[in-house]
Amino acid sequence: MKIVGLSGSIVGSKTRTAMNYTMDQLKEKYPDVEVTLIDLAEYSIQFSDGRDYREYKGDTEYVTKTIMEADALILGTPIFQASIPATLKNIFDLLPVNAFRDKIVSMLVTAGSPKHFLIPEQQLKPILAYMKAQIVQTYVFIEDQDFQRKEIVNDDVLFRIERLVEDTVLLTETYAKLREQHEAKYDF
Repeated sequence: MKIVGLSGSIVGSKTRTAMNYTMDQLKEKYPDVEVTLIDLAEYSIQFSDGRDYREYKGDTEYVTKTIMEADALILGTPIFQASIPATLKNIFDLLPVNAFRDKIVSMLVTAGSPKHFLIPEQQLKPILAYMKAQIVQTYVFIEDQDFQRKEIVNDDVLFRIERLVEDTVLLTETYAKLREQHEAKYDF
């Protein structure tokens, strides 16, 4: 099983801090899972121009192909100006419309205000559903007050991240088994 963590911003540290903890939990609890963390701040991604994702080169090629080869995706995103960052939206634009078919996608959201807790529901989930993702319905919402010195200091947030990791792995395993059973019905 391949799980990719995507830290969807090129600025700030809170989303990356939360994604680091998430990936560490994943590696600790599920050592057989192949885990990759992609922090968009570490890559030079081209803007989508409508080409097939396989036609891009360099960092853009690596990021899109890594996402496409994953069985599951854990998206980490901050909320800026009551919206997801353009860097994350660009990743969605680079990928085909069915990019997340048969993939489990879970979300971890950081925000400076509790007023933004519905942004994942109103903006992110519709995009993921359109791209055919099987979405882990509960997401982790983390506020500025939950961080101190680039660490998560709220035990409830840590517990919710651990639960998100468990739910992501469990749903990925379950959907894989269901697909195998469904495909076994056919004789070719």
